[in-house]
Amino acid sequence: MATTSQPLRGKTTCKKIFWAVFPHACFILSLVIYAFLGALMFSHIEGNREVTISEEYRRFLQNLTYLARKLSDNVTENEKMFKNDIRELFNTADPVWFINPEDRWSFFGSLFFCCTVFTTVGYGNTYPVTRIGKYLCMLYALFGIPLMFLVLTDMGDILATVLSKSYNEFRKVQSKIQASKLCSGSTCSKRSELKSRAQSKIVINEPLTIMEVLRSQSGVKRRPVKYCNVELFEMLIARENENTQPARNKSMERWSSCPELARGKTVSRVIENFDKIGKELEKLDVPIVLMVLVIFVYISCAAAILPNWERNMDFQEAFYFCFITLTTIGFGDTKLEHPKFFLFFSLYIMIGMEIVFIAFKLGQDRLVVLYKKVISFCAEKKMPSKKIYPK
Repeated sequence: MATTSQPLRGKTTCKKIFWAVFPHACFILSLVIYAFLGALMFSHIEGNREVTISEEYRRFLQNLTYLARKLSDNVTENEKMFKNDIRELFNTADPVWFINPEDRWSFFGSLFFCCTVFTTVGYGNTYPVTRIGKYLCMLYALFGIPLMFLVLTDMGDILATVLSKSYNEFRKVQSKIQASKLCSGSTCSKRSELKSRAQSKIVINEPLTIMEVLRSQSGVKRRPVKYCNVELFEMLIARENENTQPARNKSMERWSSCPELARGKTVSRVIENFDKIGKELEKLDVPIVLMVLVIFVYISCAAAILPNWERNMDFQEAFYFCFITLTTIGFGDTKLEHPKFFLFFSLYIMIGMEIVFIAFKLGQDRLVVLYKKVISFCAEKKMPSKKIYPK
């Protein structure tokens, strides 16, 4: 029996792990599939669009050649005027004129664009030009942004659990170290003696058997009898049967008689896992200074790695770029030369956005508590004091 029960236990534990991980994997996989489908869609629509030379583009080229001819050999005299004219001319230019759609809207470029859409970063370097692309971009963001927020909330629960447990373990270790420093040898020995005495005085009252009750029957006879002997023995026998018989596994009986009930039970557990999304994040209570330190270290690690393939960035520029990205501000002032390499950083972006989201949530909770204190303080000040009149 022992050999057969061990594989069954292993299978049940594997099933439990699978159904526990299933909701989280389902969210992440759906987001990945959604990103790949969007990349295929936008690369087909925007990458294969026909490039037509518009009248504005021709006028721009004519004005540019006119300014180039107007510039004389003496550059120092007309340099300031030429710079102003060139600046005004290029302000009227459309960046789409200087972009090859096939290069910009490749599969990886479209995937990078989809990540910037549903993460709400929106750098502004890549954007749809065609009317169909703009309509599909709005529809894509309408479903992609809630899905991304759902993934952020779900993975934020995991990070919140890890942070809270690690912080609690750190507090326990810190309290033990402080207790060992404050506790001397004599006081610790006295405390251990008191604990042992207190534990020795504890008596566990177990249910009496029939023989013990029969031995103490003389004491029972002295009291006023409420039951007959037959009823008393029936009650004692029923009580003895309840204590001696093993507990019946009702779930196993239901499973053996009707397997559909067990399936319904597993489905209900999975639904409970979906319903618990966001609960751990609400329970998180970690100092905001610790979260700021985690964000600083997290961005610093990426800022040290990013200049290895982005040669136009140093550490400070990369730190600024990562902060603007993780906070979903996305000015677009810093352009990436190799967005394919940055796509491998997509997991980093998701985890970083979750960390920033947790920090914002903690800051929000602290602000709510602060506002409550300020409002209650102002309300107490404005409340009229009660006057006590003599009777």
